[in-house]
Amino acid sequence: MSALSGKTIAVLATDGFEQVELDKPVDAMRKAGATVHIVAPEAGDIQGFEHHDKGRKVGVDKTLGDVSADDYDGLVLPGGVINPDALRLEEKAISFIGAFAESDKPIAAICHGPWTLIDAGIAKGHKLTSWPSLKTDLTNAGAEWVDETVVIDGKLVTSRNPDDLPAFCDGIIKVFGAA
Repeated sequence: MSALSGKTIAVLATDGFEQVELDKPVDAMRKAGATVHIVAPEAGDIQGFEHHDKGRKVGVDKTLGDVSADDYDGLVLPGGVINPDALRLEEKAISFIGAFAESDKPIAAICHGPWTLIDAGIAKGHKLTSWPSLKTDLTNAGAEWVDETVVIDGKLVTSRNPDDLPAFCDGIIKVFGAA
């Protein structure tokens, strides 16, 4: 039996996500036996980026209007600068993220993804990492920010950047598998 067998995981993203920060965790979770849905504010495709250059588009499986945290066993928030910044302005996205914390379900965020944890009211009181430019934002929101490859704080898994993806994916499998 695989570590995530029988689990259904949401990956919340929109245009501007960092390609590898969506692709690698999705691949790792599927290989571990999970069913994974790409969830976005709108139906269709969302545009990935490879740093500052456009990457490929990814199809959306479900829209925020069609899902609830009750449908999932965990949530992954990829980074990219544009993606989380746009999601912070989506009331349904912030409510969706917050519902995972309220239901004590695991959440994983990488790079700029932890920005959305601030708006969802989750960052305060947690030890987190992120892309270095978020340090002040997370600290001001009441988080303890650390510069580490991967940080697991209860059911929160955070990482800094694409170089951390192997440890981030291992953290997802460990925490989500135990939940």
